[in-house]
Order: sequence, then structure tokens, then C-alpha cells
Amino acid sequence: MSHQTIIVLDFGSQYTQLIARRLRELSVYSEIWSPTTPLEKIQARRPAGVILSGGPKSVSDPGAPVCDPGVFELGVPVLGICYGMQLMAHRLGGTVAPASHREFGHATVRVASEGAPAVLFSDVPEEIRVWASHGDFVAAAPPGFTVAATSANAPVAAMAHPERSLYALLFHPEVVHTESGLEIIRNFAFRVCGCSGDWTMKSFVEESVARIREQVGDGRVVCGLSGGVDSTVAALLIHKAIGDHLTCIFVDNGVLRLDEANQIRKRFERLHLPLVFADAADLFLERLTGVTDPEQKRKIIGNTFIDVFEAEAHKLGQVDFLGQGTLYPDVIESVPVVGQSAVIKSHHNVGGLPERMRMKLVEPLRELFKDEVRAVGRELGLDEEFVVRQPFPGPGLAVRILGEVTKPRLELLRKADAVVSQEVRAAGWYERLWQSFAVLLPVQSVGVMGDERTYEYTAAIRAVESRDGMTADWARLPHELLARISSRIVNEVRGINRVVYDISSKPPSTIEWE
Repeated sequence: MSHQTIIVLDFGSQYTQLIARRLRELSVYSEIWSPTTPLEKIQARRPAGVILSGGPKSVSDPGAPVCDPGVFELGVPVLGICYGMQLMAHRLGGTVAPASHREFGHATVRVASEGAPAVLFSDVPEEIRVWASHGDFVAAAPPGFTVAATSANAPVAAMAHPERSLYALLFHPEVVHTESGLEIIRNFAFRVCGCSGDWTMKSFVEESVARIREQVGDGRVVCGLSGGVDSTVAALLIHKAIGDHLTCIFVDNGVLRLDEANQIRKRFERLHLPLVFADAADLFLERLTGVTDPEQKRKIIGNTFIDVFEAEAHKLGQVDFLGQGTLYPDVIESVPVVGQSAVIKSHHNVGGLPERMRMKLVEPLRELFKDEVRAVGRELGLDEEFVVRQPFPGPGLAVRILGEVTKPRLELLRKADAVVSQEVRAAGWYERLWQSFAVLLPVQSVGVMGDERTYEYTAAIRAVESRDGMTADWARLPHELLARISSRIVNEVRGINRVVYDISSKPPSTIEWE
């Protein structure tokens, strides 16, 4: 990667991914690395700057995560955020102590008024509302540091040592709740690190195509197409690089939405991607019989996909590489080694395939977040309607049916889900939402239909707003829209007599129900 890079060392904060996201919004390339990364590796990358993320631990805890103290002597700018600030203070001779009031949520920070404000706070108001999340505070800044900001509960809410290019904040500038947060990150990237913001999707496409050609050479690649944006954009990039040395395989897993397999087949014909279509719906449903555990469902679908994919790939003869639409959040959520982050759920397109298929992986989107993939799709000329398609999980409707997946239940959910999709689009909400869908609950309740007592299923509607899927808030859909969805489902889907709306955010809930 020829671009200036800011490395984020992940100490386990739920917001770490947002730091990288904000930098990329500024066209500054950023990657998340483990804090245990050897100093030589960080040096070899020659980063423009390093950011130390927040984290749930206290620096005084036994086994609290640390990075090589040489990071502070690299000669490149370092920004500590929350835990990162406490670690910086702790390592460089400051005092970190438990706070008498744990600050979690909104706090008001005052930028120090003596002398010129620290460069981090250029063009930032003197008083800002910020998002805090810490149990410790910095009682005294290390020698040579100046206090750049204070809050009611934190005598050192920000500190700076400009000569050594060391900066730190006790709050989270990456979170939308922090006023002027992006401005603070911009100041660090451009004014402190000297970045020029040269990372664009056009440059990504050019580099990606060159990298794929170099990796694949004269080899042949198979790519599993799911019908979603990620795998399609990955396939288009690979196709642009190696042409007919690519074969795409689409597996109908039986848990797709209404008429989806047919629509996908037509779409890929229009894109002129070389495609093998495998109808394995019955096999998937057979293997899911009697299974109710969500993780078990994911594993069965992942393993069955591998079996079918493997059989189809085998028919092609010698294939050297496997193309996948793996994204950065998939990598981060599935790999506990990045910092201290725990595995949230398994992603069936991360790991599993290469060991069994003895193929090398081609993952052109592995460094990207979802909205960046959409930007690449536009760059490659994909239809806007397809580019803005909401994410759909690999295990499909299987993780939207709580309990056993059966043909009758799938039919109910498909019809309910189609109603949600039609009404959300008609109301102009589709592109405003990250995801909107129906979930079939294993709950039956009493209802009345045409003077008769019914005892039927309940559908839950889930609609969330998000920038990247890492955090999400439930959408405040108009009551009229919810009323239309509910009325249509109950009247048109025989077998559902009750509709509820899910008002949970992520965290603590996940977007999908399973």
C-alpha cells in the first residue's frame, strides 16, 4: 500500500472500528492492528501516525493490554484515546487513578484557554459535549505534557506534548455523540501527521486490480456469489483483473427471499460474469431439520455451502484460487487476536474454506467497510439500485426464523418479508435504512379473523439505521408505514396474526436476531 497509513492499535474498545472508519471518511487510509504487534513491524510500515484505541480494562489490572513502549519513541505522531491516553500517561510518568465518578455517556469538555489551543482543537469550540466511557482518569499529566482540555470530573481531559508529537484524549472523538469529533480526528491526521488524504476508491480499484493480477498470474479463480453487493463487487474486481480465468458459482441454499434465486441469475447474466448456478435448496433444508441453535444453523449452512461449492468447483478441473467478498468488519468480528475484541459470532465466509479446498484466497475487499464497497461498486459501473441493496446475511432467512427452519415457516417469512420490502421502498425509506426485514418468532398467540379465533405466529419487524453495521440504532419509522406493513402481513400472510416492532439498538442487541 503506497498510501500514507495511520495504524490503530486495538485495546478492545467497541468503538475501535469507528476510528478507522472516520479516518477513511477523510480519505486517509487506516488499519487496525493488535497492540502486541512487534515494534519492528510497525516501523517497517512507516505509518504517518499511530492511534491507541480505548478499551474496557484499567491500566492497573493484572494482564491489562499494553503495546511496546517504543511506540512513543518512533518519531511519528501518537494519539491516545481513553484507555490509550491512560496507557500513555502511565508509561510516560503521569498518574492514573480510579475516578470517584465513573464517566459513561455525555460529558462537557472545556478546551484550555491559556496560550494557543493545542493543534488537535484548532477550529473546535471552547466547550464541546463529548462521549466518555472510562472508570479511571489521569490525575497528573506526564512531565513535559500540557493540559489541553478539562471536564468537571477529569482535571486532564486532553493532554499534548507537541515536541514529541504525543497527544491524548480521555473521550471518544470517533463516536457521533462527540461534537466536533471528526474535526479533532481531521486535525490529528492532517495538521499533526501531515496526511494529504489521497486514498480514493478510484485508486483502490487500480491497486486492487494490479494486486489480483500479480497474485493470480496464469492461475484460475472460483468465486462464490451470494447475490449481495460484497461478493458481486469482489467478482467484478477479479473479472476486471483476469477475465475468463474466473468462474463464479452461485449456490441456492433454500433460505433466500421471495423469487431471489431467479432475480440473481438474471442480474449476473446482465453483468456478463461467467456463472455456474447450483440448486441445492433441498439438501440445505434436509440438513437443517430439527436444528434450533443459531450457531449450529450458521455452521450447517456454512459447511453445506462448502460441500456444494466444492463439488461444483471440482467439475471445473484445476482451480488455484478462491475469491471471496470478505469485508473488514467480518475479519475484525471473527478474529479475537485483534486487540482484546471478543468473537461476536462466526462468519461463514471467514476461514473454513481454504483448509478443505487447498486453494489460496483472493479477498480484494478484505480492507474495506460496507459503504466503501458500495463506492467501489459505483466506480465499477454497477446499477445504483443494486449498489444500495441492504446487507443480507450469509445464512439468509435461517437466522430470521427463530427455532427450526421448515418449508412452511420459510413460506410465511418470505411473504412477510416481501411486504416489508415493498412498503419500505414505496415510502422512500429503503435507502435511509441500513437493514429492514421481518423475523418469524416461535411464538403463537390468539387472534380473531372474521369472527373466528386464530392461534398463529408472530412476525417481528426489524429496521435499523447505521453507517457501517458496527453500531446501529432502531429506526423511527412513521406509524402510518408500520400500520400498513402490519395490516398487509396479517391480511395477506395466512399463518401470522400478530406483528411487533423491535426497538433495540446495537449494542447491546445485534442487528440480526440470531
